[in-house]
Amino acid sequence: MSTPATKTLPLATALGQSEPLNSLLRRLHDSRERLATVAALLPDSLRPAVRPGPLDDAGWVLLVNDSSAAAKLRQLMPVLEAALLAAGWPAVPVRIKVLPRG
Repeated sequence: MSTPATKTLPLATALGQSEPLNSLLRRLHDSRERLATVAALLPDSLRPAVRPGPLDDAGWVLLVNDSSAAAKLRQLMPVLEAALLAAGWPAVPVRIKVLPRG
């Protein structure tokens, strides 16, 4: 007995038709774009240690490799927040999270 063929959708189409997944993709894109906005303001030595993290209604998270990078990033936070506002991003709290080693 044969089973009926199922119609499969390309991944991009399926994601576009699912509002929760579409919203997630938008937030991921916005998180990357926010980091791109401020990346030039980061010292060369700090730039590789910072990655975009989750963006939601509670704010935006920057992920860093270690506590020394987090400390330096906290010092730069007023400059980074001002750059985000100047670029037209809505003001949301920015949090810094140190990634676990492993």
